[in-house]
Amino acid sequence: MSPTVNGERKDAPPIRLWPGAAAVALQWLLRFVIPTFIAGAIGIGYIGAALCTVLILIWWLFFSRVPLLERWGGLALIAAAAAVTPGILDKSIAGGMQGMMFFIYAVPGLCLALVAWAALAAKLSTGPRRVALALAILAACGFWALFRTKGIWGEGGAQLAWRWSETDEQKLLTKVANEPLAPPGPPAGAPAPERPAAKSAVPKTRPAAPETAAAWPGFRGARRDGTVSGLRIKTGWDTSPPVELWRRPVGAAWSSFAVQGSRVYTQEQRGEFEVVSCYDAATGKPLWLHQDAARFWESNGGAGPRGTPTLYQGRVYTLGATGILNALDAASGALVWTRNAVTDTGAKIPGWGISSSPLAGGDKVIVAASGRLAAYNLNSGDLIWKGPPAGVSYSSPHWT
Repeated sequence: MSPTVNGERKDAPPIRLWPGAAAVALQWLLRFVIPTFIAGAIGIGYIGAALCTVLILIWWLFFSRVPLLERWGGLALIAAAAAVTPGILDKSIAGGMQGMMFFIYAVPGLCLALVAWAALAAKLSTGPRRVALALAILAACGFWALFRTKGIWGEGGAQLAWRWSETDEQKLLTKVANEPLAPPGPPAGAPAPERPAAKSAVPKTRPAAPETAAAWPGFRGARRDGTVSGLRIKTGWDTSPPVELWRRPVGAAWSSFAVQGSRVYTQEQRGEFEVVSCYDAATGKPLWLHQDAARFWESNGGAGPRGTPTLYQGRVYTLGATGILNALDAASGALVWTRNAVTDTGAKIPGWGISSSPLAGGDKVIVAASGRLAAYNLNSGDLIWKGPPAGVSYSSPHWT
């Protein structure tokens, strides 16, 4: 029998490094390098990286020649660290990618940590070698506590930033502190201001054009089909590039714009307030802001409302990510009436927030609270009807 020191054979063969090194090199090539240069390769990268993880695990357990206690002890420590680390992560990483972001990003680092340890610590004595293994594993997991995400951008993955760095939203709030607020609306419970009754009921067919003179009255345009008629754009930007007229920061959101005359309308998140904003189209100057004390955030899409304002008969109708439905005077931003479509319909806010854009016509404004439609009276804001629940949806209503 071979002599032992601290339970290990003195003549134990050296760690077999090359299979693990080859597998981890291929893993990083597939996961990070190739998708950077080849569009559409991210799916192959994820699958390839997962297969390489299996190969590295097989190498570690059966072919690495790492001492038995360190093989199994290392895997046990990885499992424990992976279970504990989410508790110290920024919420954007802990909850990102449906709660899987940390594991997706940490696994290649853990694989690299095992191979790097095998290469650098093989000649250490037993105690320091085991300490080095533990530190390598803890560093590969704890490393992600230094970061937050700014969101997810398609195949590019997560936009990472230092956890302590100032967010874009925080930077914006220091710049826009004195922008003009809209005048307050009627007191809670007060009747809505009188206005002439609408001329017709909700049309049974899609209208040829909205009743307003808005060039772009809301979500995807006048017909909600993303089409602009009678306009040609010069697409040869090498010879006729577009000219920037103005630029200004706006709050986080997925809202698009509604346009009427010299005004553009959108929705934003500014700190703990959901904002409906109106800007001068020629200068970008803010004309008015309406604020609601509401904030929606999820780690993939970030903060802010998801719907787009709707312009109709001198008013702007908005639906926030938590279900707040506002009718505002388009000229001044004054609140006419407000409701909460989630409360009114008994719907639950879905994972990515209420994302419907209001549909106005005749004497009604129709919204989708997740998968449930609801119609409100344009004049009073009274709930007229609500449809049956139909699961989770992020769609906007359309005329049929």
